[in-house]
Amino acid sequence: MSLLRSTAVFGSLTMVSRVLGLIRDVVIAGVFGSSAATDAFFVAFKIPNFMRRLFAEGAFSQAFVPVLSEYRNLHDRAAVRRLVALASGTLLVILLVLTVLAILAAEWLVLVFAPGFRTDPEQFALTADMLRITFPYLLFVSLVACAQGVLNTYGRFGPPAFAPVLLNLVLIASAWWWAPLFAEPIRALAVGVFVAGILQLALMLPFLHRLGMLTLPRWGWRDSGVRRILKLMLPALFGSSVAQINLLVDTILASFLITGSITWLYYSDRLVELPLGVFGVALGTVILPRLSGEHARDAPEQFARTLDWALRWAVLIAVPAALGLAVMAGPIMTTLFQYGQFGPGDARSASLSLIAYSLGLLGFIMVKVLAPGYFARQDMVTPVKCAAVSMVCNMVLSVSVVLALRDTAIGHAGLALATGIAATVNAGLLFAGLRRSGVYRPLPGWGALLSRVLLAALIMAGALLVLVPELPVWLEHDLAGRVTGLSGWLLAAVGGYVAILWLSGLRPAALRERRLPGTE
Repeated sequence: MSLLRSTAVFGSLTMVSRVLGLIRDVVIAGVFGSSAATDAFFVAFKIPNFMRRLFAEGAFSQAFVPVLSEYRNLHDRAAVRRLVALASGTLLVILLVLTVLAILAAEWLVLVFAPGFRTDPEQFALTADMLRITFPYLLFVSLVACAQGVLNTYGRFGPPAFAPVLLNLVLIASAWWWAPLFAEPIRALAVGVFVAGILQLALMLPFLHRLGMLTLPRWGWRDSGVRRILKLMLPALFGSSVAQINLLVDTILASFLITGSITWLYYSDRLVELPLGVFGVALGTVILPRLSGEHARDAPEQFARTLDWALRWAVLIAVPAALGLAVMAGPIMTTLFQYGQFGPGDARSASLSLIAYSLGLLGFIMVKVLAPGYFARQDMVTPVKCAAVSMVCNMVLSVSVVLALRDTAIGHAGLALATGIAATVNAGLLFAGLRRSGVYRPLPGWGALLSRVLLAALIMAGALLVLVPELPVWLEHDLAGRVTGLSGWLLAAVGGYVAILWLSGLRPAALRERRLPGTE
C-alpha cells in the first residue's frame, strides 16, 4: 500500500474519531458546562491520557516499531511472533504495577498534576476518586498501542485508527444516559473511560488473529529484542512526548488561574488535535514503519525521499489549517460549544486559547513528522536534546505568563501560546539535526511549494476575515443553522485554497511519493 493511500486510510478514520470527539465535547459542555467538577474530570482523564501518549503512542510505539520492522526484514515469522509475545507480556506486567501504584497514590498524583486544587477540598477529593477509575485506561490502551505497532508494521492502519471512535461513543453515552444514574453525574464520565479501554483492546484481537500475530503475552525481561526496546524507550519517554509534557505544564499552571481555565484549554486543545491527529499523527504513524524498513535495508537515499514527501504534505496541510483555526476561532467555539451551561464568556475565552494554540500548529505537526526520522534509525538521544531545550523554553514562558496574568481573563491563552512556541522550537531543532547529519536532503521544488502554499493560505484567511459574519449574527441561529453555516464556510475555504494552489501551478504529481527503482 502506498504512503499516500495508507495516510488517507488512517487520516480518514481518525477524522471520524475526531468529529465524534467534537460531538462528545459538545455533549459534555452542554450537560456539565464549565465548573469545578468538569475541571476535576479533565484532570482525572488527562493524567492517564497523558501517560498513554507518553508510554503507549509515544515511547513504546517509537521504540517497538523500528525493532519489530527489523525483525520482520531480517528474521522469520516465528521470531517476530516471539518478540510480540515477550514485548506485550513485559509491557503488561510493568503497567499492572504502575496502575496499582497510581491507584494507591491518587491524591499525590493530583497534587503533582493540579496543585491548585488543594484550595478546594471537595474538588481535590473528587479528582482523586475519578482518577482511581480512569487510570486503568492506561493499561488497556497501552496494549492497544502494542497491537497497533504490529498491525502498522504489516501495513494495517485501519483498525488502530478506528479504536478511538469507541472511546468517544462511550463518553457520549455516559454523558447522555449514564450520568443521571450517579449521585455525582460527572463520575459517569470516569466510568466511561474505563469501559472504553476494555472495548478498544477487544477490537484489536480479531485483527491480530487474522494476521497470525495473536499470541499469549509472556514475561521477557531478559530477551535481547525486548531489552533493545526498553533501552530505546528510556530516552523516548522524554524526547517523543515533549508536546504532551508541555500541555501538561499548561494544566498544572492553569490550576492557579481563574476557574474554567483548564476547561477552556481542554476544548481549544481538542480542536487543534483535529488537524494534528488527522494529518500530523497520520503521517508520522505511516512513515515510521516505512522509514524503519528503509533503514534496516540500508537505503539512505530512499529514506530521505520518504521524509521529504511527508514534510511537503505537512506544510501543505498545516499552514492553511493554522490560519483557518485562528481566523474562525470565534465561530467554531460558538457553533460547537456555546449551549446549555457553556456560555458566551466561556466561548470567548476558549477561542482565545484556540488562536494561541493554532499559531503553534505547524510546529506540532512537524515534530510528528520529523521525529520518526530519528526513531526509525533508533537514535533516541538527539530528540531528547531537542526536547530538553523546548521544555525549558516552555517552562520559562509559561511561568512568566502565570506570574504576569494570573488574575486576568487571558492567562490561559498565554499558556497556550507558550506551548505553541515551544513546539516550534522543538521542530526547528529536529529539522536542523537531520539536515546537519545529512540524513535529510531536500529534493528540488521546495521554494515554489512554499510560495504557493503561503499565497493560497493568506488569500484564504483574508477572505474569511472579510466575508465571515460577526459573532452576533451566528448567535441568531440555532444549532443546525450554526453547523450549516460553519460547514459551508470551511468547505468554501478548503475549496478556495485548493483552487488557488491549482491556479498557481501546483499539480498532484508534485506531491506523489518518489520511489527509487528497486525500493518498492
